Amino acid sequence: MSTTAALSQTQDTEEGAIQPAKPAREEGELPQSKRAIWIRVVIATVAVAVLMFPMYWMLRTALGSQTELSNLPVSLIPQDWTWSNFVQPWRDYPFARWMTNSIVIAVVSVILTLAINLSAGYAFAKLNFPFRDLIFLLIISTLMVPVQVIMIPQFQIVIDLNLLNSNWGVILPRLAEAFGLFMARQFFLSMPDELIEAAKIDGAGPFRTFFQIILPLSKPLIASLIIFTFMWRWNEFIWPLIVLTDSSAYTLPVGLQFLIAQFGQDYGALLAMTLLSILPMLLVFGIFQKYFVAGVATSGLK
Repeated sequence: MSTTAALSQTQDTEEGAIQPAKPAREEGELPQSKRAIWIRVVIATVAVAVLMFPMYWMLRTALGSQTELSNLPVSLIPQDWTWSNFVQPWRDYPFARWMTNSIVIAVVSVILTLAINLSAGYAFAKLNFPFRDLIFLLIISTLMVPVQVIMIPQFQIVIDLNLLNSNWGVILPRLAEAFGLFMARQFFLSMPDELIEAAKIDGAGPFRTFFQIILPLSKPLIASLIIFTFMWRWNEFIWPLIVLTDSSAYTLPVGLQFLIAQFGQDYGALLAMTLLSILPMLLVFGIFQKYFVAGVATSGLK
């Protein structure tokens, strides 16, 4: 027993001698993993600061007086906090009316566009009907047609329907979006057919399957469509400018262009109204951004 123990001890000693000694970490030196984390944190902080600086400068300009902004160089912090920049355009012009028009157009467009794109996307992905792929290809091909080409026919249709200078004249021509249909179809294609087959076995019809099984699983897609549609309708300028002729019917982008002619070099008031106009978009994105990345990734967009 003593011989075996001695041989074992000798082997352990030799193995220990063969193993290289670990270099001692100098005092105060961070482990490799912690160092990498700190590097990523620093890079992310710098990136956020660079990306958010235009937002900060918009706020800083909105709170600056006209005299201060005309003297170069302009300091990073306002010397005279001019809150009247947020009040004067609101009081002198129908800014509240313009914001209401934009909210109504954006919200109604989101609801109707969601209903059309979700139902059509599900039909093209999971239902079989004649010429399905050909019809889908024709719809997608409209993405290659410039918007300017179809503006004149759309404007003539709006006139024929007596929708000129109304919110519906802005909403209706933009409801059926080929991009949203493509996005919905790609998302529904990723869903297993076994779900639909199981619903059929349980006695569920097409509408019940769609509303009770498919839609609850489509939160990422719905969030992505809401963000995209709201952003497009909220920021749209050319089409409302063509359709809306009365200043009281303007949307915010058209109204801001009108304010540029009125305020001229008063950048404080202009950027104060611009800052107020982007807050609803930031709010919508903040609410639905949890599902946004998953919806875009699952829909096959890069």
